[in-house]
Amino acid sequence: MKFTFCHNNFNVLNLEKSLEFYEKALGLKEVRRINSEDGSFVIVYLGDGVTSHNLELTWLRDWERPYNLGDNEFHLALEVEDFDKAYEFHKEMGCICFENKAMGIYFIADPDNYWVEILPKKK
Repeated sequence: MKFTFCHNNFNVLNLEKSLEFYEKALGLKEVRRINSEDGSFVIVYLGDGVTSHNLELTWLRDWERPYNLGDNEFHLALEVEDFDKAYEFHKEMGCICFENKAMGIYFIADPDNYWVEILPKKK
């Protein structure tokens, strides 16, 4: 039996704001959308155009308060070819929330405060 990664889910308060952030900050594009018949939820899958792994953003109509992310010890990780350029871009966006210069990584926070780790591409 072999299991393979499919997607990760983040629930979001403002779907449009989150879609704009992920496209601007990481270049992720919508690849699929599910709209509930009664309008109670929308699920949008974002892809990087390279891998088959998706980020699933779920918006719930009746959810009105920020999501409890606990200690925020979970995260997504993406690697980038030009790490220094990405760092400067995210610094300009004001979304860097944590840096670990010794490890050569940093994290950005999305509009709901989910953390995304940015790594230099392995050569």
